[in-house]
Amino acid sequence: VIMDGASLEPLKIVSTRGMTVDTQEFHPEPRVAAIVASHEHPEFIVNIKETGRILLVNYSDIENLGVTTIDAARFLHDGGWDSTKRYFLTAANQSDAIAVVDSKERKLAAMVDVDKIPHPGRGANLKHPDYGPVWVTSALGNDKITMIGTDPKRNEEHAWKVVSVVRGQGGGSLFVKTHPKSKNLWVDSPLNPEEAISQSVAVFDIDKLDECPDWKPDAELAEGESNSCYEVLPIAEWAELGPGPKRVVHPEYSEDGREVWFSVWS
Repeated sequence: VIMDGASLEPLKIVSTRGMTVDTQEFHPEPRVAAIVASHEHPEFIVNIKETGRILLVNYSDIENLGVTTIDAARFLHDGGWDSTKRYFLTAANQSDAIAVVDSKERKLAAMVDVDKIPHPGRGANLKHPDYGPVWVTSALGNDKITMIGTDPKRNEEHAWKVVSVVRGQGGGSLFVKTHPKSKNLWVDSPLNPEEAISQSVAVFDIDKLDECPDWKPDAELAEGESNSCYEVLPIAEWAELGPGPKRVVHPEYSEDGREVWFSVWS
C-alpha cells in the first residue's frame, strides 16, 4: 500500500501475488518483509518473502506505477544498506544467502552464499583492518559472524564475497550493531537455548578483527584452543530484573554513539 506521507491516506494498492523464483509455483498470499526507500531513485525496494522476488516500486507517477521485479531467492526477510547507501543487502534466510541490490543501476549485483539462516537485522557496516568496508550478519542457525566485502571500486577483489567468518557466542542471533563513532561490534543471541548466552551479548573490537581466528568447527579445535575473540557482557544480570527468562536483544546506539541500548525480554 502506497500512502500519502502526511495524511496516511492510501493512494495505491499493489498485489504481491506471483510465481516463486525457484519452482515457478503460484503463491496466492506472499508476505511483504523489508521495505526501504532508495537513495538513488524515487523508489521503494520491497522484499516479497515467499516468492523470493524483490520489487522496485517507482512512485514518481502514482497513476502509472512502474514496478521492476528482481529475482533473488526464498525466503526474503530483513536487510540494510552498505556504507554508501547504494547497495541494499538482504537475507534470504531459508536459502542461506544474501542478495545484493544495486539501487543505482536497479538490478541484482550479487547473490552471496552464507551459512545456516542468516539474520542480520539491518546488518552492520564497518572497516575491516584487512578487507576494507564490510557488511556484517549473524545467524539464527549457527554461531558464525559473517563479513562481506562491500567496496567494488577500491577493493574489487573482496566485493560481494565472504571475506571473514569469526565465532560468536552461539546461534539464535537476531541483530548486529555498530556506529561510525564506535570501535565496537555488538552481537546478541536472544534465541539461544543456553541461558548464559541469551542473557548476554558479545562485543568485538573492530580494530582487532584481523587478529580474530577464522571460525572452525568444535571437532577441529585442539584441546584448550580458543576460537573466539569477543568480550561477554552480562546485560541481563546488570538489569536486575529478578528470576525468570531475560533475553537480551537488539543493541541500538544513541545518535552520538556514546551509549548502546538493549531490550530485555522478561
